Amino acid sequence: MRRITILLICLLAGNAFGQQSYLIDWEKTGEEAIGHLVDLIRIDTSNPPGNETLAVDYLKGVLDGENIDYEIYALDPERANIVARIKGNGSKRPIMIMGHTDVVGVQRDKWYADPFSGMRDGGFVYGRGALDDKDSVAAGLMIVKLLNRFGVALDRDVIFLAESGEEGTPEVGINFLVEHHLDAINAEFVLAEGGNSVIEDGKVKTVGIETTEKMPRRVTLVARGRPGHGSIPVIDNAVAILAQAVARAGAWQTEVRLNDTTRTYFQRLAEISAPQDAYRYLNVENEELSDEIQQHFLEDNPYHYSISRTSVVPTVVDAGFRRNVVPSEARAILDIRMLPDENVDEFYEKLAEVIDDARIEIVPEHIYRPAAPPSDVDSEMFRILEDVAQRMYAGTAVLPVMSTGATDMAQVRAVGMQAYGIAAARTLEEYNSGYGAHGDNERIAEADFVSFVEYLWNVVLESAATK
Repeated sequence: MRRITILLICLLAGNAFGQQSYLIDWEKTGEEAIGHLVDLIRIDTSNPPGNETLAVDYLKGVLDGENIDYEIYALDPERANIVARIKGNGSKRPIMIMGHTDVVGVQRDKWYADPFSGMRDGGFVYGRGALDDKDSVAAGLMIVKLLNRFGVALDRDVIFLAESGEEGTPEVGINFLVEHHLDAINAEFVLAEGGNSVIEDGKVKTVGIETTEKMPRRVTLVARGRPGHGSIPVIDNAVAILAQAVARAGAWQTEVRLNDTTRTYFQRLAEISAPQDAYRYLNVENEELSDEIQQHFLEDNPYHYSISRTSVVPTVVDAGFRRNVVPSEARAILDIRMLPDENVDEFYEKLAEVIDDARIEIVPEHIYRPAAPPSDVDSEMFRILEDVAQRMYAGTAVLPVMSTGATDMAQVRAVGMQAYGIAAARTLEEYNSGYGAHGDNERIAEADFVSFVEYLWNVVLESAATK
């Protein structure tokens, strides 16, 4: 009777929380997932040149070993994409787990270990891609393996996409797939990189789910003037003209404007914050308090400043070639990250008004990520992401977030898919360590990575498994 009672309790728990329905040894499964992450890090897929087919060959071998069907799509044979699919009964549209196999380059002399060693040390996995984005690839791989091993009955197909070219060359990756092979990846919901969850005092305090992102819309400012000898001042010195333009652009206080994601973010953040901070979060759109609040954000939390507006940040200045020569031309790059609903042409017109100098030419960068609407914060998938987070991490607050960076979710959102960015939780110390994405000695905590895999597994079961 006692055994039957225990079994009934387990079954009831399984109905409440899908993870309970499958007897997964997360210590063993986590070690398997870490092994895949280490193996992927050891494959140098720095972009440029990419060489992502090397990672696809590895994934192909793993999927073959598990008898999981897949297709390979390549615009460039050296930069392939792989799509695996676990079939459901088709009563609901598919969900897709997406990660990119390319990584940014490294300055090897800045790393204390080989950036492509996948070194495990002190509870961390080190290497380029540990956080961006081979952790997502390894997690997605592990999920389709588990679905296949357990023979999980699904109402939806579950698609796993390992794509190339996310780090600046999407024409070989997501653009190619969306434009030429949309049927292979078309889904109702997409889970990808981009979340930012925070651990405090050993517990997950917030789970940030990325529902939208700012649009990269950089420009180059070009100043032209009279060349000459550095010993003779001139009124049309290109360097001086450029410097004044950069200063004006960098000091521009653009319009404060929230959207559904950022408004909900600040409202929920206020609920778990100290009174003074909560007051600021609840008054971001208050015109009478805006200047004071935005100045506080700029000094204390630049992320909050950035998500409140379209941001303009000077990043590169290129002027002159000798110390005694006045150059005829000087250039500077402004890294502009626009709000999702910003009118691009109108913004450039405003920028020209702020610079207020006809001698400055504004040259927009080629647009390589489309404008896309935010994903819904009241969709079935967002509710599941929220419910699972609150069940796994008691007391956590779930926040929809807008990324200040850019991901390939822009392309899938632009064709109608609801995309959500999630990630392993990290401590505040880790966020401030310099060991983050694109940083030197990039690393991920093993325990937090395994927890992320478990979170993703529970979300997939809740959203796709037949009840």
